[in-house]
Amino acid sequence: MITLRSQREIDKMHVAGQLVRQAHQQVSALVKPGITTAELDKAVDDLFAEAGAIPLFKGVPGKVPFPAATCISVNDEVVHGIPGSRVLKEGDVVSVDTGAKIGGWCGDSAWTYAVGEISDEARKLMQVTERALQIAIELLPVKKRWSQVAKEMQAEVESAGFSVITTLVGHGIGKTMHEEPQVPNYDSREFRKKGDFDLRPGLVLAVEPMVAVGRQDLYLHGDGWTLSTKDKSLTAHFEHTLALTSSGVRILTGADPT
Repeated sequence: MITLRSQREIDKMHVAGQLVRQAHQQVSALVKPGITTAELDKAVDDLFAEAGAIPLFKGVPGKVPFPAATCISVNDEVVHGIPGSRVLKEGDVVSVDTGAKIGGWCGDSAWTYAVGEISDEARKLMQVTERALQIAIELLPVKKRWSQVAKEMQAEVESAGFSVITTLVGHGIGKTMHEEPQVPNYDSREFRKKGDFDLRPGLVLAVEPMVAVGRQDLYLHGDGWTLSTKDKSLTAHFEHTLALTSSGVRILTGADPT
């Protein structure tokens, strides 16, 4: 069951989204060679605590409950990296995913950051992945079905010679972090047959393309959370919480229009 949100509900989700945006602003200011992933997580955790928000990721059930307010994934790690003593170094790319609940509503966003000077390949990967997200923002108001949007996102990635990671998808979001529908970043006959959905005002989605330089095959680390590419190729991850309204797309985790 896909729940369409009212303007009032979307306004409340915007509050959560803007807190998550602030978290990413803090991370962006802190990312540099020599900082640990635990330090980045603490900055976000402290921000949420000060705002009276609930960190959505902390305590999520798994092999062990997820222990942090952020997922921090470096280089070949795609998602769900656990923050800790790892020190970021020049040339790394680091994906930070975080979410918060405030006033009963959720916001969720991920961004990939360059640590110092990075390779041309890494820069291109980040640009292509962010562009795939931008394509979704542009097409949500003009397409009729999600598969039509996902097809264009996939084409952007594959035309650059990269791979869409198909085992991980976006999701609906509202009063809980993960709601219907599932939101893949690629098109397939199976999805069009069994999971596709209409694009209608009131729809709120966490759209999050995840892209690898090499093959999309993944493996799970022994911590029960971190997922990396099997071929150790670089990855990037960009995500916004997006509300489709009668007047277009509202980026709930983005900068407000001036």
